[in-house]
Amino acid sequence: MFDELSSRFEDAVKGLRGEAKISENNIDDALKQVKKALLEADVSLSVVKEFVSDVKDKAIGEEVVRGVNPGQKFIEVVNTELINIMGNENSPLKEKENPPNVILMAGLQGAGKTTATGKLGLYLKEKEKKVLLVAADIYRPAAVEQLKTIGNQYDLEVFSAKEKNSKPEEIAKDALSYANENNVDTLIVDTAGRLQIDESMMGEMVRIKEVTNPDEVLLVVDSMIGQEAADLTKSFHEKVGITGAILTKLDGDSRGGAALSIRKISGKPIKFIGTGEKIEALQPFHPERMASRILGMGDVLTLVEKAQKEVELADAEVMQKKLQEATFDFNDFVKQMRLMKRMGSLGGLIKLIPGMNKIDDGMIKNGEEQLKKIESMISSMTLEEKQKPEVLAAQPSRRQRIAQGSGYQAKDVDKVLADFQRMRGFMKQMSNGGMPGMGGMPGMGGMPGMGGGNGNKSIKKQKSNKKKKGFGDL
Repeated sequence: MFDELSSRFEDAVKGLRGEAKISENNIDDALKQVKKALLEADVSLSVVKEFVSDVKDKAIGEEVVRGVNPGQKFIEVVNTELINIMGNENSPLKEKENPPNVILMAGLQGAGKTTATGKLGLYLKEKEKKVLLVAADIYRPAAVEQLKTIGNQYDLEVFSAKEKNSKPEEIAKDALSYANENNVDTLIVDTAGRLQIDESMMGEMVRIKEVTNPDEVLLVVDSMIGQEAADLTKSFHEKVGITGAILTKLDGDSRGGAALSIRKISGKPIKFIGTGEKIEALQPFHPERMASRILGMGDVLTLVEKAQKEVELADAEVMQKKLQEATFDFNDFVKQMRLMKRMGSLGGLIKLIPGMNKIDDGMIKNGEEQLKKIESMISSMTLEEKQKPEVLAAQPSRRQRIAQGSGYQAKDVDKVLADFQRMRGFMKQMSNGGMPGMGGMPGMGGMPGMGGGNGNKSIKKQKSNKKKKGFGDL
C-alpha cells in the first residue's frame, strides 16, 4: 500500500537539497514529481490540481531554520496538506444516549460489504457493545448464509427474515423491534448491493432508512477502483444521504487514490479502513497516520494499538523481565512469533515502523518463511530443550533429531541455536550496561534464522568458544 507513492514523494524532495530556502525556481520540479505521483496513484484530477496549488502557495518563501533543510520543510507542508484533504482528524461513529444505535451498510456488489459488516460487528463487540447483525441482503446468493457463518464464528448474533418473502425494509423493521426488546447496543444492517447504481437500489435504501432512522449510513467502497470511489461516494450521498465510508482492500494493489479523494470530492469522511482479509483487519481511519504512511514515515501509533490489543499487561511485564535478565527461552520466542502473527503480516508491521518502508519485499517474504521454519524446528524440541536451549549445545544428536523431525538439516538447527544464543548474549550485555558491537544486533539480520550479520571480534570469539563446546560447524 502506497509504496510507489512514497517513492515518488522521496524523489520530489531530492532536488531541494542544498538550497537556502524554497523558492518559485527550485520548487517547480518537486511539484511536478508530486503531481505525477498523485495522478499515478489514481487521485482525482481536481483534487491533484488543488493540492499542488495549496502546497506551492504555502511552501514558497518558507525560510529554512538551522538544522532543517528545504526538503524537510517541503515534506512538512505536504504532510499538512495531505491531512487536510483526508479530513484532518478521525471521525468516530455517532452514539446516541438511548440505544440501539443503528448503522446501515451500503455499497456495490464485490466491495466486501457483508464482510465489512462482520468486521464492524467484531470491532464494536471488542468495545464491549452488544451487537446485532441484520441479514437484509435477500438478493445475492448465500449473502444471508455468509453473514450467519461470520456470526457463528465470532459469537455475533444475526437476525434474518422470519418469512420467505419478507422485504428488506420489513426485515430491518423487525430487527429494530427485536433489538429494542433485547437491550442491543448496536444494530448493523447489511443491505443489498448491485452491480451498478440504479433507482430500485436507491429506493430500497430510502425505505430502509425510513423504518430504522439510522445514526450512520456507511458506504463500503473498494479502494481498487481508485478515483471512481470518490465519485461513487458523492453519488450515494446525493441520492440516499450517507454519513461516511469504509474503504476496503487497502492491503492489495490499490494505489491510494481513493483514500486521498473521497473526503474532498464527496464531503464525507472515511471512518474505517480494511487492511486484510481477516475479520480482525478493520481499523479506524486517522488522516494524520495515513499521511505519515504515504510519506514513508511509518505509523507507530497504529503499531502500538495493535500490540496493546493483543498483549496483556502482566504478560508484557513478565517478558520485559526475561529480556532484561536474558532468561527468555524458545517457548517465549514462539509466543512472540504467534503474537506478531495475530497483529498482522510481518511486511505490514515492518512498514508501520519509521524508516522501514524501503525494506525489499523479497527480504520480508524470506523473513516470513524463515519464521515458519524456526517455529517448525522449535515444535520438534522436547519441553526441556525449549526451556533450556543450552542442553542442545552439548549434544549434537539432539540437534540431529530436531532437524529430522522438522524436515530440515542439522546445520539449519545449528544456525537457529547460534543466533538465539547470540541474541541472549546481546540482551545480557545490554542489561549490564554494555554496548555490544552492531554485529550482534538482533533485527532482520540478528533474529534467529533471519540471516544473522557478520559480527565483530566479540561475536567471532563467541562462535569460537561455541565450537569447543560441541556446536559443530556454525
